[in-house]
Amino acid sequence: MMKAVVRLMYESDVRKVLPAIRVPTLVIQRRDAQRFGPPFGRYLAANIPDARLVELPGADSLIWAGDQDAVLREIEDFITGVRRAPEPNRVLATVLFTDIVGSTVRAAELGDARWRRLLGEHNLVARRLIERYGGVLVDTAGDGLLARFDGPARAVRCAMAIQEAVHELGLDIRAGVHTGEIELQGADVAGLAVHIGARIAALATGGEVLTSGTVKDLVAGSGLAFEDRGLHELKGVPGEWRIYLATSS
Repeated sequence: MMKAVVRLMYESDVRKVLPAIRVPTLVIQRRDAQRFGPPFGRYLAANIPDARLVELPGADSLIWAGDQDAVLREIEDFITGVRRAPEPNRVLATVLFTDIVGSTVRAAELGDARWRRLLGEHNLVARRLIERYGGVLVDTAGDGLLARFDGPARAVRCAMAIQEAVHELGLDIRAGVHTGEIELQGADVAGLAVHIGARIAALATGGEVLTSGTVKDLVAGSGLAFEDRGLHELKGVPGEWRIYLATSS
């Protein structure tokens, strides 16, 4: 049976009947497909009256391979005339922000070349520790970093470990940790929880790891201890937030 289907695919010649098709037609193909490349789909669309041609990224020739969601969205739009926005990929995660304290002054003291080398050492140390604690480094823009973890205790312990490690480089960092729903956008992250984590980090001083009450509640029994730092308004975030200083017990 399969042999007959394959023979039908390769040996059938429907070119003469294409102009006679009088029903709405959607032609979907992958831009980099090798076996049935773009010229095949373009020929079909050009010779079927009023056909719509859609070229999607990828190299798959079979419709059920590759990014099927993109194919289904095109079919749904063609049939219903309504294109639904793809559902955001939201997950519960813990975000960690760190920032080098006094980086501008230190850069001026060292000069550009020496500061770049020191910043590179900082990033290397931080990256290794984030991986050790099961996190994912998201960004190292400027003189800080953003990482995400699937557990708040690991994020807090990682922040403490980074502080200790970069102190040996003559650097001091501050950190903020928060747990909430984030939106995954490729390698990047977004969402209110990310903004909250950044605002909490901005409240910290050198050597401090500040967390939200959410983190404190979730890590009960982990061996971490917390000091109440009171209620704070976080810029751009509704309401007041109770902030805690994380310490090892």
